[in-house]
Amino acid sequence: MKTPETRANEGLVRQLGATGIALLALNGMIGAGIFGVPAGAAALAGAWSPLVFVACALLLGAIMLCFAEISSQFDRTGGPILYIDTAFGRFAGFQTGWAFYIARMTAYAANLNLLIESLAYLWPAAGDGWVRIALLTVIVGGLAWINVTGIKRAVQSLGVLTLLKLLPLLVLIVAGLAWLAPATDAITTTSPPSAGQFVTAALLVIYAFVGWESALVPAGEVRNPARAMPVALFSALIAVTILYVAIQAISVASLPGLAGSERALIDVAEVLMGPTGAILLAVGVVVSVGGNVAGTMISAPRLTFALARDGSFPHWFGEVDARHHTPANSIIFFAALALLLSVFGSFVWLAAMSALVRVLIYMACIGAMPRLRKQARPGGFRLPGGWLIPVAAFAASAILLIQISLQSILATALVLAVGAVIYAFSRRETHF
Repeated sequence: MKTPETRANEGLVRQLGATGIALLALNGMIGAGIFGVPAGAAALAGAWSPLVFVACALLLGAIMLCFAEISSQFDRTGGPILYIDTAFGRFAGFQTGWAFYIARMTAYAANLNLLIESLAYLWPAAGDGWVRIALLTVIVGGLAWINVTGIKRAVQSLGVLTLLKLLPLLVLIVAGLAWLAPATDAITTTSPPSAGQFVTAALLVIYAFVGWESALVPAGEVRNPARAMPVALFSALIAVTILYVAIQAISVASLPGLAGSERALIDVAEVLMGPTGAILLAVGVVVSVGGNVAGTMISAPRLTFALARDGSFPHWFGEVDARHHTPANSIIFFAALALLLSVFGSFVWLAAMSALVRVLIYMACIGAMPRLRKQARPGGFRLPGGWLIPVAAFAASAILLIQISLQSILATALVLAVGAVIYAFSRRETHF
C-alpha cells in the first residue's frame, strides 16, 4: 500500500500537513446543514436535542476510526478509490470514484446556487439574470485558478474562509453563553423523547457531520499521511462536535419557537443580538457555503486524476501541470462542468443521491478492512479492540440507509451504469 516516493507523488508535491487536511474535513462538515438542522432536531427531541448531536458524533466517530486506520496505510491521491481498488479490484474502485465524483459535482453545483441565493438576501440583484451568471463565473473561475496554481495556496485561502465561516458561529456562542445553564436544566426537567423520535432526529442531524471523507482524497500531496490523516480527522470531529452542541443548546434555550423556524440560527442571532446579529449570521451562511465550495474544488478534481492514473479514466485527466505540479486538466474540467450545471439547472433529483453514495462508500470501505489489514505494512495506525469498532461502524452506516429514497437509489444505479461504459472505453484506450 505504501509505494516508492516517485510513484506515491506521481508528479505532485507534498505540501499539506495535518492542519491542511483538518481544514478540508472541517469545511466538508460545516456547510449549510448547521444553519437549518437545529430546527428539525428541536422539533423531534426538544430540550434533549443537544444530546442528539453528541450521539451522532459518537456514531460517526466509529466510522472515522475505521477510515483513520485505512487512510494511514496509503500515501497516494485517491482516498476511497484506492481503498476499494486495493481490496476488491479496479472496477469496484472505479465505480466508487465515479459515483463519488458525480455526487460531489451535483452537490457543488447545488451549493453554488445556495451561495448565490444567500448573497441575494443581502444584495437582491445577485439572484437574477446576467449578474447571477457573472457571479457564478467569477466564483468558479477564481477557485479554479487558485487550485491550478498550487494546492498550498488553495488551502491557505480555505483557511481564511474557515476563519470567516467560524467567526459568526463563535460570536453566536459567546452571545448566548448565559443560556447554556438553562439548556442543561431543561434536560433534567423535561421528559426525554421516545426512542423513535431520538433515532429520527439522529438520522437528520448526522448529515450535518458528513463531508469529511473528501479530506482523504489528496493523500498524494500530504506530508507523512500515516500520522497526518488520523490526527486531522479527529481534530476536525472534536472541534465540530463542540461547536454544534453549544449552538444547539443555546438555540433551544433562547428561542422557544425554534422548532418552527425556517431560518433557525438567523432567528436565534436576532434574539441574542438584534438585527445586527441576524445580518451577521446571514453573512455567515454565505461564507460557510463558500468554504464548503472551496473545499470541494480542492478534493473533487483529484478523483478523476486518480482514476486516470490508474488507467480507468481518459489519460488527459491524469496529466500534471509542469509548472505548478497540480492536476490542472481535472480541475479545469470540474470547474467548467460545475459552472454549466449551476447556471442551467436545479439538480435536486441527482444531488439527493449524494447521501446514498456517501453511506455506500462508508460501508464498502469498512467492508474492505479484512483484506486491507492482511496487506498492511508497519507504521500505520491500527484500531484497538479487534473487529469491535469496524462491526459497530458498519452497523451504524447501515442504519443511515433507512432514510434513502427510491429515487436516489435509481439515480445512483443509472450513474453507475454510465460509469461502467466509461470504464470499458478507458480500459480499451489503455490497452491500445
